[in-house]
Amino acid sequence: MSIMRNFLSMIIMLCVCLNWCFAEGAEKSESGKVLDSYTIQVSSLFPSSSSCVPSSKASNTKSSLRVVHMHGACSHLSSDARVDHDEIIRRDQARVESIYSKLSKNSANEVSEAKSTELPAKSGITLGSGNYIVTIGIGTPKHDLSLVFDTGSDLTWTQCEPCLGSCYSQKEPKFNPSSSSTYQNVSCSSPMCEDAESCSASNCVYSIGYGDKSFTQGFLAKEKFTLTNSDVLEDVYFGCGENNQGLFDGVAGLLGLGPGKLSLPAQTTTTYNNIFSYCLPSFTSNSTGHLTFGSAGISESVKFTPISSFPSAFNYGIDIIGISVGDKELAITPNSFSTEGAIIDSGTVFTRLPTKVYAELRSVFKEKMSSYKSTSGYGLFDTCYDFTGLDTVTYPTIAFSFAGGTVVELDGSGISLPIKISQVCLAFAGNDDLPAIFGNVQQTTLDVVYDVAGGRVGFAPNGC
Repeated sequence: MSIMRNFLSMIIMLCVCLNWCFAEGAEKSESGKVLDSYTIQVSSLFPSSSSCVPSSKASNTKSSLRVVHMHGACSHLSSDARVDHDEIIRRDQARVESIYSKLSKNSANEVSEAKSTELPAKSGITLGSGNYIVTIGIGTPKHDLSLVFDTGSDLTWTQCEPCLGSCYSQKEPKFNPSSSSTYQNVSCSSPMCEDAESCSASNCVYSIGYGDKSFTQGFLAKEKFTLTNSDVLEDVYFGCGENNQGLFDGVAGLLGLGPGKLSLPAQTTTTYNNIFSYCLPSFTSNSTGHLTFGSAGISESVKFTPISSFPSAFNYGIDIIGISVGDKELAITPNSFSTEGAIIDSGTVFTRLPTKVYAELRSVFKEKMSSYKSTSGYGLFDTCYDFTGLDTVTYPTIAFSFAGGTVVELDGSGISLPIKISQVCLAFAGNDDLPAIFGNVQQTTLDVVYDVAGGRVGFAPNGC
């Protein structure tokens, strides 16, 4: 009898232990793999006032640039710690509409003539929405400039002196080509100018108009680019803009990372093999990310999916074949994304999904979050919660499956938009009859690798 009691006691203790272990381990398995939910501190959803913590990856790799969020604690451009969510959403929607307009018109040539009278609007919001900036030295001696980097644009450009038309306000002094010993205008006879329709005194003139009608115009030029003290690029083609209009949040211009021949990765193929990677820090964190050229430092855990030329050869296309919320796979069919396709974009903030797909994601998410108090929507976002009085919150894991068997589990910062503690919203939106866009909020903290030469994009966790 005593033996039986001891045996039963052992069984009860084992059951208790298993229940405790399951409860404590619900977020991660022994291998560290995220399961169907995870718990985070509510305070982590909001911007930190702590000092900036640099990315170890950026500091340990020769060809890495420090990436900061324009509105984050590490940005030198933002003098106001408050984030204007209305403005971010407005700019992001303009960016999305710009992408859709470009896709629908199939207009790819960025080095082309455009009359200023055709570009009347001045907002510049398609560029400013990207939010992630790097600092690059241009010229000899080098002139450090803050640029928004953008996988949806090819030509790198910056404002230049003299401003023959107009220039918007930027944080740093404008680049003056007459002060650089390595600056050269590109001749109209150059193969790199073949798409241009305008010349000035035999020099190639570029003009880029964005979807909101903001623009930059100037000379196509070549110059020395200093990424780091030990990584200097000679004869990089870029736009020296002498007529620029738009509200660009103090940045000097744009760093083009698109798939076209004028993008920086394409120009530096012999050096970096047309490979680059980045990790985007959340704007709520006090850390930096990185933008790295070449394959150095890429994690062995990166899983790749093929780059698709559909819906556009001018963006990086990807094939989304599945989405899960917690332990529930959404009912995605081969037709869910096949009609309009999908792209990955560093400049679009919030992921856009086909309306039917988004509706199911929202429904399952709401089911998993049913124990939390719901509240009114905010702008694009119709699924919001009131976390007042809570120390922690448990989110269902959201994972995207891409062609090739690659599954990407989103970080906690890639799921919600915290307006305030009483209004934290699901950070996805639906769109009808338009390509899906995998936006930068959903990419935060991931190592995102573009092996353009290999025709693939890869993902790994803990990239910053």
